[in-house]
Amino acid sequence: MIINHNLMANNALRNMNINSNSAAKSMQKLSSGLRINTAADDAAGLAISEKMRGQINGLNQASANAQDGNSLIQTAEGALNETHSILQRMRTLSVQSANDTNTDDDRTQLQSEMSQLEDEINTIGNTTQFNTKNLLDGSMSKEVATATKNVNTSETLKAATGSLATSTSAVSLADSNGKNLGIKSGDKITVSYVKNGVTNTYSVVATTGTAGSGKVKTVSDLFASAANSAAGNDIEIAANATLGTFSATAAASGVDNAIEGIAITVESADGTKNTDASNALSSFKETTEARDKKVANGSALLQIGANTGQNMSVDINDMRAKSLGVDKLDISSQSNANVAIKVIDNATQKVSSERAKLGALSNRLDHTINNLGTSSENLTAAESRIRDVDMASEMSQYSKDNILSQAAQAMLAQANQQPQQVLQLLR
Repeated sequence: MIINHNLMANNALRNMNINSNSAAKSMQKLSSGLRINTAADDAAGLAISEKMRGQINGLNQASANAQDGNSLIQTAEGALNETHSILQRMRTLSVQSANDTNTDDDRTQLQSEMSQLEDEINTIGNTTQFNTKNLLDGSMSKEVATATKNVNTSETLKAATGSLATSTSAVSLADSNGKNLGIKSGDKITVSYVKNGVTNTYSVVATTGTAGSGKVKTVSDLFASAANSAAGNDIEIAANATLGTFSATAAASGVDNAIEGIAITVESADGTKNTDASNALSSFKETTEARDKKVANGSALLQIGANTGQNMSVDINDMRAKSLGVDKLDISSQSNANVAIKVIDNATQKVSSERAKLGALSNRLDHTINNLGTSSENLTAAESRIRDVDMASEMSQYSKDNILSQAAQAMLAQANQQPQQVLQLLR
Protein backbone atom coordinates (compact mmCIF):
# COMPACT_ATOMS: atom_id res chain seq x y z
CA MET A 1 0.00 0.00 0.00
CA ILE A 2 1.21 3.53 -0.81
CA ILE A 3 0.03 6.94 0.32
CA ASN A 4 2.22 9.36 -1.72
CA HIS A 5 0.25 8.65 -4.88
CA ASN A 6 -3.46 7.91 -4.66
CA LEU A 7 -3.83 6.36 -8.13
CA MET A 8 -7.45 5.46 -7.65
CA ALA A 9 -8.25 9.05 -6.71
CA ASN A 10 -6.30 10.32 -9.72
CA ASN A 11 -8.19 7.97 -11.99
CA ALA A 12 -11.56 8.96 -10.52
CA LEU A 13 -10.62 12.64 -10.76
CA ARG A 14 -9.55 12.32 -14.40
CA ASN A 15 -12.79 10.56 -15.38
CA MET A 16 -14.84 13.06 -13.40
CA ASN A 17 -13.16 15.95 -15.26
CA ILE A 18 -13.74 14.25 -18.61
CA ASN A 19 -17.40 13.66 -17.80
CA SER A 20 -17.85 17.17 -16.39
CA ASN A 21 -16.27 18.77 -19.51
CA SER A 22 -18.43 16.63 -21.77
CA ALA A 23 -21.53 17.55 -19.77
CA ALA A 24 -20.53 21.23 -19.94
CA LYS A 25 -20.21 21.03 -23.72
CA SER A 26 -23.57 19.27 -23.96
CA MET A 27 -25.11 21.98 -21.78
CA GLN A 28 -23.60 24.65 -24.07
CA LYS A 29 -25.06 22.94 -27.12
CA LEU A 30 -28.45 22.49 -25.46
CA SER A 31 -28.61 26.11 -24.28
CA SER A 32 -27.53 27.56 -27.68
CA GLY A 33 -29.29 25.02 -29.89
CA LEU A 34 -26.10 24.73 -31.93
CA ARG A 35 -23.98 21.63 -32.43
CA ILE A 36 -21.02 23.83 -33.44
CA ASN A 37 -20.35 26.69 -31.01
CA THR A 38 -16.61 26.93 -31.53
CA ALA A 39 -14.26 25.77 -34.25
CA ALA A 40 -13.07 23.00 -31.93
CA ASP A 41 -16.51 21.40 -32.02
CA ASP A 42 -16.16 20.63 -35.76
CA ALA A 43 -13.51 22.54 -37.71
CA ALA A 44 -14.57 21.36 -41.19
CA GLY A 45 -18.27 21.66 -40.36
CA LEU A 46 -17.75 25.24 -39.14
CA ALA A 47 -16.05 26.24 -42.42
CA ILE A 48 -18.82 24.68 -44.51
CA SER A 49 -21.51 26.19 -42.31
CA GLU A 50 -20.07 29.71 -42.46
CA LYS A 51 -19.81 29.51 -46.25
CA MET A 52 -23.45 28.43 -46.39
CA ARG A 53 -24.42 31.27 -44.06
CA GLY A 54 -22.77 33.72 -46.42
CA GLN A 55 -24.82 32.30 -49.29
CA ILE A 56 -28.03 32.36 -47.27
CA ASN A 57 -27.53 35.98 -46.19
CA GLY A 58 -26.66 36.88 -49.78
CA LEU A 59 -29.76 35.16 -51.13
CA ASN A 60 -31.99 36.92 -48.60
CA GLN A 61 -30.50 40.30 -49.49
CA ALA A 62 -30.72 39.51 -53.22
CA SER A 63 -34.43 38.83 -52.71
CA ALA A 64 -34.79 42.23 -51.06
CA ASN A 65 -32.82 43.78 -53.94
CA ALA A 66 -35.11 42.15 -56.48
CA GLN A 67 -38.16 43.46 -54.64
CA ASP A 68 -36.68 46.97 -54.65
CA GLY A 69 -35.95 46.61 -58.36
CA ASN A 70 -39.51 45.50 -58.96
CA SER A 71 -40.74 48.57 -57.11
CA LEU A 72 -38.59 50.77 -59.35
CA ILE A 73 -39.97 49.12 -62.48
CA GLN A 74 -43.55 49.40 -61.24
CA THR A 75 -43.02 53.09 -60.50
CA ALA A 76 -41.83 53.73 -64.06
CA GLU A 77 -44.58 51.60 -65.59
CA GLY A 78 -47.22 53.37 -63.51
CA ALA A 79 -46.02 56.75 -64.77
CA LEU A 80 -46.09 55.51 -68.37
CA ASN A 81 -49.69 54.44 -67.82
CA GLU A 82 -50.52 58.12 -67.40
CA THR A 83 -48.42 58.99 -70.45
CA HIS A 84 -50.54 56.51 -72.38
CA SER A 85 -53.70 58.23 -71.19
CA ILE A 86 -52.33 61.60 -72.28
CA LEU A 87 -51.44 60.27 -75.73
CA GLN A 88 -54.95 58.85 -76.10
CA ARG A 89 -56.38 62.27 -75.32
CA MET A 90 -53.97 63.91 -77.77
CA ARG A 91 -55.09 61.49 -80.46
CA THR A 92 -58.73 62.31 -79.73
CA LEU A 93 -57.94 66.01 -80.09
CA SER A 94 -56.16 65.36 -83.38
CA VAL A 95 -59.09 63.39 -84.77
CA GLN A 96 -61.43 66.15 -83.65
CA SER A 97 -59.27 68.85 -85.24
CA ALA A 98 -59.05 66.86 -88.49
CA ASN A 99 -62.79 67.38 -88.92
CA ASP A 100 -63.56 70.48 -91.02
CA THR A 101 -66.69 71.27 -89.02
CA ASN A 102 -64.22 73.07 -86.72
CA THR A 103 -63.35 76.71 -87.26
CA ASP A 104 -59.89 78.19 -86.86
CA ASP A 105 -60.89 79.41 -83.39
CA ASP A 106 -61.96 75.88 -82.46
CA ARG A 107 -58.64 74.49 -83.58
CA THR A 108 -56.81 77.18 -81.62
CA GLN A 109 -58.48 75.92 -78.45
CA LEU A 110 -57.69 72.32 -79.38
CA GLN A 111 -54.07 73.28 -79.99
CA SER A 112 -53.95 74.97 -76.59
CA GLU A 113 -54.96 71.75 -74.83
CA MET A 114 -52.57 69.76 -77.03
CA SER A 115 -49.67 71.97 -75.91
CA GLN A 116 -50.58 71.53 -72.25
CA LEU A 117 -50.69 67.77 -72.67
CA GLU A 118 -47.25 67.80 -74.29
CA ASP A 119 -45.93 69.78 -71.32
CA GLU A 120 -47.40 67.21 -68.95
CA ILE A 121 -45.67 64.36 -70.80
CA ASN A 122 -42.40 66.24 -70.28
CA THR A 123 -43.23 66.81 -66.61
CA ILE A 124 -43.84 63.10 -66.10
CA GLY A 125 -40.60 62.28 -67.91
CA ASN A 126 -38.55 64.79 -65.94
CA THR A 127 -39.97 64.23 -62.45
CA THR A 128 -40.74 60.51 -62.16
CA GLN A 129 -38.22 59.20 -59.63
CA PHE A 130 -37.47 56.23 -57.42
CA ASN A 131 -35.29 56.96 -54.41
CA THR A 132 -34.41 60.32 -56.09
CA LYS A 133 -33.25 58.44 -59.22
CA ASN A 134 -34.80 59.76 -62.45
CA LEU A 135 -36.47 57.01 -64.46
CA LEU A 136 -37.99 58.39 -67.65
CA ASP A 137 -35.71 61.25 -68.74
CA GLY A 138 -33.28 59.01 -70.64
CA SER A 139 -30.66 58.93 -67.87
CA MET A 140 -31.38 55.20 -67.40
CA SER A 141 -31.12 54.33 -71.09
CA LYS A 142 -28.37 52.20 -72.61
CA GLU A 143 -25.24 53.66 -74.12
CA VAL A 144 -25.66 54.79 -77.72
CA ALA A 145 -22.21 54.83 -79.28
CA THR A 146 -23.42 56.25 -82.59
CA ALA A 147 -26.53 58.30 -83.20
CA THR A 148 -29.05 56.48 -85.39
CA LYS A 149 -31.44 57.55 -88.10
CA ASN A 150 -35.08 56.64 -87.89
CA VAL A 151 -36.51 54.45 -90.64
CA ASN A 152 -40.12 54.22 -91.78
CA THR A 153 -41.01 51.16 -93.85
CA SER A 154 -44.10 50.75 -96.02
CA GLU A 155 -46.28 47.71 -96.31
CA THR A 156 -45.95 45.36 -99.29
CA LEU A 157 -46.33 46.95 -102.72
CA LYS A 158 -45.63 45.70 -106.22
CA ALA A 159 -44.68 47.02 -109.60
CA ALA A 160 -46.96 46.23 -112.52
CA THR A 161 -43.97 44.73 -114.32
CA GLY A 162 -40.54 43.83 -113.01
CA SER A 163 -39.19 44.23 -109.49
CA LEU A 164 -40.11 47.02 -107.14
CA ALA A 165 -37.52 49.78 -107.15
CA THR A 166 -37.19 53.48 -106.47
CA SER A 167 -37.26 53.88 -110.26
CA THR A 168 -40.69 52.20 -110.42
CA SER A 169 -43.17 54.45 -112.16
CA ALA A 170 -45.76 55.92 -109.79
CA VAL A 171 -48.59 55.10 -112.21
CA SER A 172 -47.57 51.43 -112.31
CA LEU A 173 -47.55 50.81 -108.56
CA ALA A 174 -49.74 47.92 -107.43
CA ASP A 175 -50.85 46.60 -104.05
CA SER A 176 -49.72 43.31 -102.51
CA ASN A 177 -52.32 41.45 -104.59
CA GLY A 178 -50.99 42.92 -107.82
CA LYS A 179 -53.94 45.29 -108.26
CA ASN A 180 -52.85 48.59 -109.79
CA LEU A 181 -53.26 51.49 -107.37
CA GLY A 182 -54.93 53.52 -110.08
CA ILE A 183 -52.56 56.48 -110.04
CA LYS A 184 -52.97 58.34 -113.34
CA SER A 185 -50.95 60.97 -115.08
CA GLY A 186 -52.18 64.34 -113.85
CA ASP A 187 -53.16 63.10 -110.37
CA LYS A 188 -52.09 65.36 -107.52
CA ILE A 189 -49.98 63.63 -104.89
CA THR A 190 -49.65 65.38 -101.53
CA VAL A 191 -46.91 64.29 -99.15
CA SER A 192 -46.89 65.26 -95.45
CA TYR A 193 -44.51 64.40 -92.64
CA VAL A 194 -43.39 65.82 -89.31
CA LYS A 195 -39.81 66.72 -88.52
CA ASN A 196 -38.86 68.18 -85.14
CA GLY A 197 -42.46 69.17 -84.46
CA VAL A 198 -42.93 70.93 -87.78
CA THR A 199 -45.39 69.53 -90.32
CA ASN A 200 -44.03 69.67 -93.86
CA THR A 201 -46.52 69.36 -96.73
CA TYR A 202 -46.03 69.62 -100.47
CA SER A 203 -47.91 68.56 -103.60
CA VAL A 204 -46.67 67.24 -106.93
CA VAL A 205 -48.36 65.95 -110.07
CA ALA A 206 -47.87 62.44 -111.41
CA THR A 207 -46.69 62.20 -115.00
CA THR A 208 -45.68 59.54 -117.46
CA GLY A 209 -43.40 61.99 -119.21
CA THR A 210 -40.27 63.63 -117.91
CA ALA A 211 -40.20 64.59 -114.25
CA GLY A 212 -39.60 68.28 -113.81
CA SER A 213 -40.55 71.05 -111.46
CA GLY A 214 -43.64 69.96 -109.54
CA LYS A 215 -43.92 66.67 -111.43
CA VAL A 216 -43.04 63.12 -110.43
CA LYS A 217 -42.57 60.07 -112.57
CA THR A 218 -40.99 57.58 -110.16
CA VAL A 219 -41.20 56.80 -106.47
CA SER A 220 -37.80 58.37 -106.00
CA ASP A 221 -39.09 61.63 -107.50
CA LEU A 222 -41.86 61.67 -104.93
CA PHE A 223 -39.44 62.37 -102.09
CA ALA A 224 -36.80 64.36 -103.94
CA SER A 225 -38.63 66.43 -106.53
CA ALA A 226 -37.65 69.84 -107.68
CA ALA A 227 -40.86 71.15 -106.13
CA ASN A 228 -39.71 70.05 -102.71
CA SER A 229 -36.01 70.37 -102.12
CA ALA A 230 -36.68 70.22 -98.36
CA ALA A 231 -38.00 66.67 -98.64
CA GLY A 232 -34.93 65.72 -100.62
CA ASN A 233 -32.82 66.99 -97.75
CA ASP A 234 -34.94 65.23 -95.11
CA ILE A 235 -35.66 61.77 -96.52
CA GLU A 236 -33.66 59.02 -98.22
CA ILE A 237 -35.89 56.55 -100.09
CA ALA A 238 -34.95 52.95 -100.87
CA ALA A 239 -36.79 49.87 -102.15
CA ASN A 240 -36.57 46.20 -101.20
CA ALA A 241 -37.51 44.21 -104.30
CA THR A 242 -37.70 40.93 -102.36
CA LEU A 243 -39.97 42.19 -99.61
CA GLY A 244 -41.82 44.62 -101.82
CA THR A 245 -41.37 47.52 -99.42
CA PHE A 246 -40.10 51.07 -99.53
CA SER A 247 -38.06 52.48 -96.69
CA ALA A 248 -37.95 56.19 -95.95
CA THR A 249 -34.86 56.93 -93.87
CA ALA A 250 -34.15 60.25 -92.21
CA ALA A 251 -31.35 61.96 -94.06
CA ALA A 252 -29.56 62.75 -90.79
CA SER A 253 -29.29 60.93 -87.48
CA GLY A 254 -30.68 61.98 -84.12
CA VAL A 255 -34.09 62.75 -82.66
CA ASP A 256 -34.25 66.25 -84.14
CA ASN A 257 -33.97 64.86 -87.68
CA ALA A 258 -36.46 62.00 -87.28
CA ILE A 259 -39.22 61.76 -89.87
CA GLU A 260 -42.61 60.95 -88.36
CA GLY A 261 -46.10 60.33 -89.66
CA ILE A 262 -45.49 60.08 -93.41
CA ALA A 263 -48.88 60.48 -95.10
CA ILE A 264 -49.42 60.48 -98.88
CA THR A 265 -52.72 61.47 -100.47
CA VAL A 266 -53.58 60.88 -104.13
CA GLU A 267 -56.34 62.96 -105.76
CA SER A 268 -57.55 63.12 -109.33
CA ALA A 269 -57.72 66.39 -111.20
CA ASP A 270 -61.33 66.92 -110.10
CA GLY A 271 -60.43 66.51 -106.42
CA THR A 272 -61.68 62.93 -105.97
CA LYS A 273 -59.50 61.09 -103.48
CA ASN A 274 -57.99 57.77 -104.53
CA THR A 275 -58.46 55.96 -101.20
CA ASP A 276 -56.72 52.73 -102.20
CA ALA A 277 -53.61 54.50 -103.44
CA SER A 278 -53.57 56.91 -100.50
CA ASN A 279 -53.82 54.11 -97.94
CA ALA A 280 -51.21 51.96 -99.66
CA LEU A 281 -48.70 54.78 -100.04
CA SER A 282 -49.32 56.03 -96.48
CA SER A 283 -48.70 52.65 -94.89
CA PHE A 284 -45.32 53.70 -93.46
CA LYS A 285 -44.52 52.51 -89.94
CA GLU A 286 -41.44 53.35 -87.94
CA THR A 287 -39.16 50.32 -87.91
CA THR A 288 -36.03 51.97 -86.50
CA GLU A 289 -36.21 54.64 -83.82
CA ALA A 290 -33.97 57.69 -83.98
CA ARG A 291 -31.45 57.96 -81.16
CA ASP A 292 -29.11 60.71 -80.09
CA LYS A 293 -25.54 59.76 -79.18
CA LYS A 294 -25.27 58.87 -75.51
CA VAL A 295 -21.81 57.96 -74.27
CA ALA A 296 -22.66 57.10 -70.66
CA ASN A 297 -24.52 53.89 -69.97
CA GLY A 298 -27.30 54.63 -67.49
CA SER A 299 -28.65 51.09 -67.22
CA ALA A 300 -29.33 50.01 -63.65
CA LEU A 301 -27.79 46.73 -62.48
CA LEU A 302 -29.92 44.82 -60.00
CA GLN A 303 -27.88 42.44 -57.82
CA ILE A 304 -30.27 39.49 -57.83
CA GLY A 305 -27.87 36.76 -56.70
CA ALA A 306 -25.65 35.99 -53.73
CA ASN A 307 -22.40 36.01 -55.72
CA THR A 308 -20.37 38.34 -57.90
CA GLY A 309 -21.77 38.97 -61.35
CA GLN A 310 -25.24 37.62 -60.60
CA ASN A 311 -27.09 40.73 -61.70
CA MET A 312 -29.70 41.90 -64.16
CA SER A 313 -29.70 45.04 -66.29
CA VAL A 314 -32.71 47.36 -66.40
CA ASP A 315 -32.81 50.19 -68.92
CA ILE A 316 -35.59 52.67 -69.63
CA ASN A 317 -35.62 54.84 -72.74
CA ASP A 318 -36.35 58.56 -72.81
CA MET A 319 -40.12 58.89 -72.58
CA ARG A 320 -40.41 62.66 -72.93
CA ALA A 321 -42.34 64.38 -75.71
CA LYS A 322 -39.39 65.01 -77.99
CA SER A 323 -38.18 61.44 -77.88
CA LEU A 324 -41.72 60.22 -78.54
CA GLY A 325 -42.02 62.56 -81.52
CA VAL A 326 -44.94 64.61 -80.18
CA ASP A 327 -43.02 67.72 -79.13
CA LYS A 328 -44.53 70.93 -80.57
CA LEU A 329 -47.05 68.87 -82.53
CA ASP A 330 -49.36 71.12 -84.54
CA ILE A 331 -53.06 70.39 -85.09
CA SER A 332 -54.10 73.92 -86.04
CA SER A 333 -55.16 72.83 -89.55
CA GLN A 334 -56.95 69.83 -91.02
CA SER A 335 -53.91 68.52 -92.86
CA ASN A 336 -51.61 68.95 -89.86
CA ALA A 337 -54.09 67.20 -87.57
CA ASN A 338 -54.38 64.35 -90.05
CA VAL A 339 -50.62 63.79 -89.94
CA ALA A 340 -50.56 64.24 -86.15
CA ILE A 341 -52.79 61.17 -85.78
CA LYS A 342 -50.07 58.95 -87.30
CA VAL A 343 -47.37 60.62 -85.22
CA ILE A 344 -49.30 60.01 -82.01
CA ASP A 345 -50.00 56.41 -83.03
CA ASN A 346 -46.26 55.92 -83.38
CA ALA A 347 -45.63 57.56 -79.99
CA THR A 348 -48.27 55.32 -78.41
CA GLN A 349 -46.51 52.29 -79.86
CA LYS A 350 -43.20 53.44 -78.35
CA VAL A 351 -44.77 53.78 -74.91
CA SER A 352 -46.52 50.43 -75.33
CA SER A 353 -43.22 48.76 -76.20
CA GLU A 354 -41.51 50.31 -73.19
CA ARG A 355 -44.32 49.26 -70.86
CA ALA A 356 -44.28 45.75 -72.30
CA LYS A 357 -40.53 45.56 -71.67
CA LEU A 358 -40.96 46.75 -68.11
CA GLY A 359 -43.83 44.33 -67.57
CA ALA A 360 -41.67 41.45 -68.79
CA LEU A 361 -38.86 42.50 -66.44
CA SER A 362 -41.31 42.71 -63.54
CA ASN A 363 -42.61 39.21 -64.24
CA ARG A 364 -39.04 37.94 -64.45
CA LEU A 365 -38.24 39.49 -61.07
CA ASP A 366 -41.30 37.81 -59.54
CA HIS A 367 -39.86 34.45 -60.57
CA THR A 368 -36.41 35.54 -59.38
CA ILE A 369 -37.79 36.38 -55.94
CA ASN A 370 -39.56 33.01 -55.73
CA ASN A 371 -36.39 31.17 -56.77
CA LEU A 372 -34.25 33.08 -54.27
CA GLY A 373 -36.69 32.22 -51.50
CA THR A 374 -36.61 28.53 -52.41
CA SER A 375 -32.79 28.48 -52.62
CA SER A 376 -32.47 30.26 -49.28
CA GLU A 377 -34.86 27.80 -47.65
CA ASN A 378 -33.02 24.75 -48.99
CA LEU A 379 -29.60 26.12 -48.03
CA THR A 380 -30.89 26.99 -44.57
CA ALA A 381 -32.06 23.39 -44.14
CA ALA A 382 -28.64 22.12 -45.25
CA GLU A 383 -26.83 24.53 -42.93
CA SER A 384 -29.12 23.53 -40.07
CA ARG A 385 -28.19 19.87 -40.47
CA ILE A 386 -24.53 20.84 -40.08
CA ARG A 387 -24.77 23.55 -37.42
CA ASP A 388 -27.83 22.82 -35.29
CA VAL A 389 -27.87 20.31 -32.45
CA ASP A 390 -30.17 17.30 -32.24
CA MET A 391 -31.79 18.21 -28.93
CA ALA A 392 -33.03 14.69 -28.09
CA SER A 393 -29.69 13.04 -28.84
CA GLU A 394 -27.71 15.72 -27.02
CA MET A 395 -30.02 15.53 -24.00
CA SER A 396 -29.31 11.81 -23.77
CA GLN A 397 -25.59 12.51 -23.97
CA TYR A 398 -25.88 15.21 -21.29
CA SER A 399 -27.81 12.88 -18.96
CA LYS A 400 -25.21 10.16 -19.41
CA ASP A 401 -22.28 12.54 -18.79
CA ASN A 402 -24.02 14.05 -15.81
CA ILE A 403 -24.61 10.62 -14.22
CA LEU A 404 -21.04 9.52 -14.94
CA SER A 405 -19.74 12.75 -13.46
CA GLN A 406 -21.71 12.16 -10.27
CA ALA A 407 -20.54 8.55 -10.14
CA ALA A 408 -16.92 9.64 -10.60
CA GLN A 409 -17.37 12.18 -7.84
CA ALA A 410 -18.63 9.44 -5.50
CA MET A 411 -15.72 7.18 -6.44
CA LEU A 412 -13.31 10.03 -5.84
CA ALA A 413 -14.66 10.35 -2.33
CA GLN A 414 -14.17 6.61 -1.79
CA ALA A 415 -10.66 6.75 -3.24
CA ASN A 416 -9.76 9.60 -0.91
CA GLN A 417 -10.78 7.44 2.05
CA GLN A 418 -8.59 4.51 0.94
CA PRO A 419 -5.21 5.80 2.37
CA GLN A 420 -6.77 6.03 5.82
CA GLN A 421 -6.58 2.20 5.95
CA VAL A 422 -2.82 2.63 6.52
CA LEU A 423 -3.60 3.95 9.97
CA GLN A 424 -4.79 0.51 10.96
CA LEU A 425 -1.24 -0.79 10.41
CA LEU A 426 0.18 1.85 12.74
CA ARG A 427 -1.86 0.78 15.75
